[in-house]
Amino acid sequence: MNINLIVIGKLKESYLRDACAEYIKRLGRYCTFQLHELNECRLSNEPSEKEISSALEKEAEQIKHYASGFIIPMCIEGKQLSSVELSGKIRDVGVNGQSTVTFIIGSSFGLAPSIKAMGDLKLSMSKMTFPHQLARVMLLEQIYRAFQIAEGGKYHK
Repeated sequence: MNINLIVIGKLKESYLRDACAEYIKRLGRYCTFQLHELNECRLSNEPSEKEISSALEKEAEQIKHYASGFIIPMCIEGKQLSSVELSGKIRDVGVNGQSTVTFIIGSSFGLAPSIKAMGDLKLSMSKMTFPHQLARVMLLEQIYRAFQIAEGGKYHK
């Protein structure tokens, strides 16, 4: 199984980079993992809707270059799954003959509609709002947990 994570922007805090590195290391036991950190479009301090829309479309062009397989854009209007349900979804993708799952995390303004439309499953972590950079750590942890669940490991308990 191949897992791709496409993200807009880089992590600024070292403790978040360290947490991501730990989960990426752990995932190596279960899958081939690739992280694609793409450049965030710079916006003015108080961007207009048009400026935001234009930036999201520019980011979408970068994302499309790396998106493949079963595509899961992370967006607030997406479906909320339990950890067990996510594990089952990843397993089902493999059983149905696809070898790649691609998760996409947009910028703090989200994802362009064209990226959401590409999605095979739009996924939301919660109705709550989390710091954008923390979302990457949380998603990596959930992907790792999904593989642990599939294996029957003790991590999930």
